[in-house]
Amino acid sequence: MKAVIQRVAHASVEVDGKVVGKIRAGLLVLLGVARGDTEADVSYLVEKIPALRIFSDEAGKMNRPLAELGGGLLAVSQFTLLGDTKKGRRPGFDRAADPDTARRLFDHFVDTLRNTTDLTVETGVFGAHMKVELLNDGPVTFILDSRG
Repeated sequence: MKAVIQRVAHASVEVDGKVVGKIRAGLLVLLGVARGDTEADVSYLVEKIPALRIFSDEAGKMNRPLAELGGGLLAVSQFTLLGDTKKGRRPGFDRAADPDTARRLFDHFVDTLRNTTDLTVETGVFGAHMKVELLNDGPVTFILDSRG
């Protein structure tokens, strides 16, 4: 699994002109599910993301995790994170999981976060055309890959 994590002052996702997920300060997580990903990949990210010390402490250093701040997390599925652009001009998506597997693992990621943390977890709509709006705070952006 690949996750692009952005520290945000606020973020929202819209589908068909309606806001379906919205957070104030916290993390926007764009999540791509690869072929061969399993619940172990979900567990890795669920443990890692809320504990990342990427929020400022009293001294202005990145030293506080989202879990400590009680901020929100907006999770958006994004298979294009698995796009291969090495050859030609059109991305290839052979590395992306099939839609059924990707939906199951994305839902497992969201459900596990909701059931194991005190975070407010919002989402987009899996497979929908979404408009994501955010105000990146920093900017602070990290890329995580559950396979190293």
